[in-house]
Amino acid sequence: MKESIFIEITNPDNEKALAITEELSENLYLRFGSDGKNSFKDWENENSKFVFVIAKIDNEIVGCGAIRPIEENIGEVKRMYSKVPGKKIGQTILAFLENKALMLDYCDLVLETRVKNESAIQFYQKQGYKIISNYGKYTDRPEAICLGKSLK
Repeated sequence: MKESIFIEITNPDNEKALAITEELSENLYLRFGSDGKNSFKDWENENSKFVFVIAKIDNEIVGCGAIRPIEENIGEVKRMYSKVPGKKIGQTILAFLENKALMLDYCDLVLETRVKNESAIQFYQKQGYKIISNYGKYTDRPEAICLGKSLK
């Protein structure tokens, strides 16, 4: 029997969400020497175009992801994480965020990951994201790679 993945919109400061985002930060730190928290703490909870989600299987939190506005019609994918490989958790989270982004009038989504994070780059490319010029604070960072996808 295939397990169902349930996506829930929540606040990233919510107790349930903190455990999965801390696990993500630890995972990133062990793999790349940076926990990614600095890139996320400037989100605005009151912003109606900001969305943070958790993914659950059998009531266990198994992943998370977010989108936030960086320009009026461009959103940035942040804090994507799947705790269990091979269960399509990342795909389910990203598809949910892309659908939500369309409802919020985003035309494009962009994201940054590390050049070393080959599995993430391959994952995003399989979901239709293309390598783009580094943007914003990533412009002069050779360790960063940025990807984007047009939603319309």
